[in-house]
Amino acid sequence: MRVDTYSHGHHDSVLRSHRWRTVDNSARYLLRHLEPGRDLLDVGCGPGTLTLDLASRVAPGAVLGVDCAAEVVSEARALAAAAGPGAAHVRFETGSVYDLAPADASFDIVHAHQVLQHLADPVGALEEMRRVLRPGGVLAVRDSDYGTFVWGPDDPLLERWRTLFFAVTARNGADAAAGRHLLQWVHAAGFRDAEASSATWTFADPESRAWWGGLWAERVLHSAFGEQALAYGLSDHAELAAIAAAWRRWAARPDGFYALLHAEVLARR
Repeated sequence: MRVDTYSHGHHDSVLRSHRWRTVDNSARYLLRHLEPGRDLLDVGCGPGTLTLDLASRVAPGAVLGVDCAAEVVSEARALAAAAGPGAAHVRFETGSVYDLAPADASFDIVHAHQVLQHLADPVGALEEMRRVLRPGGVLAVRDSDYGTFVWGPDDPLLERWRTLFFAVTARNGADAAAGRHLLQWVHAAGFRDAEASSATWTFADPESRAWWGGLWAERVLHSAFGEQALAYGLSDHAELAAIAAAWRRWAARPDGFYALLHAEVLARR
């Protein structure tokens, strides 16, 4: 079975951003399809925050969250248990997007948020998602595109961060510019009636700047991204420390602005 290298890893600085995700900030393009009673698969569910929000919209439909990392699946299960009877229709399992456990035609909706950008074979993963969709079922995929991220004021160290991120993900066989390829990949996997859209996250007020800049300052120094940059000989400790400091300087600036683009695709089996 194919095993991909996750460029972010599961340091708390990564998981804090995953826990922040909700339908409102990460899956509004799917809202019109989230009808009560629909069965939904969330691929790459992470710690389960977004999964449980999706589940609340389709209850009493059965919802399954799948992730390859056992530690985050455990966190998601704990979150569901804490939610009580309202999450009784939700399950979380460890598994591979290339070899999903459910039978053919098991779900009305298959959702994947920020997953395909980390895979060496995104079309193969989409073909497996198509297998478990019912005829006429809805695929919903959303991925960012690091080449489209914009920020101000300019800082060469933040540009170096982006160059380094592209280099790390390329070494891992993935594509940090995945967003621009989503529609191509969905067509290549055999879906029909594909509909593309886009949305942004913007961090430009003191609270959101501090949160986003702080996350990335930690990721550069402590997450798998920084570890891989060192292991692959792409950077050194001094450069990573300088990049982390640049993130904190940007976050502290009253004129700091950051926006990132997400591509979104809805399609039918």
